[in-house]
Amino acid sequence: MGLMVAKNFGSVLTKSPVVIAYASVGPLVHASIALALSILLQLPAADVALLMVLSASASYIVVPAVLRYAIPEANPSLYFGLSLGVTFPLNILFGIPRYTFVAKHFLG
Repeated sequence: MGLMVAKNFGSVLTKSPVVIAYASVGPLVHASIALALSILLQLPAADVALLMVLSASASYIVVPAVLRYAIPEANPSLYFGLSLGVTFPLNILFGIPRYTFVAKHFLG
């Protein structure tokens, strides 16, 4: 998957800026929803951090396999490129530390 993303990532950057923005901002929105629900349910901070990480993550294994058969005309370089080339690095570099900090701040 990584080799395919590296080979075709240039075509992802030519797509609509809205799609790339969603791959960047969507995880923050999803993590915020998870935080709000966790506050309502009064979950422990460690559980909240994990729920935020999972909510912000793209499905890197299951969705590409399902899309390949469910929507054969879908462009795999687009959904692989956005999830592995944009969402994953942002979550690893910035998301997980931020989600952990926010969970501790609000619930720890």
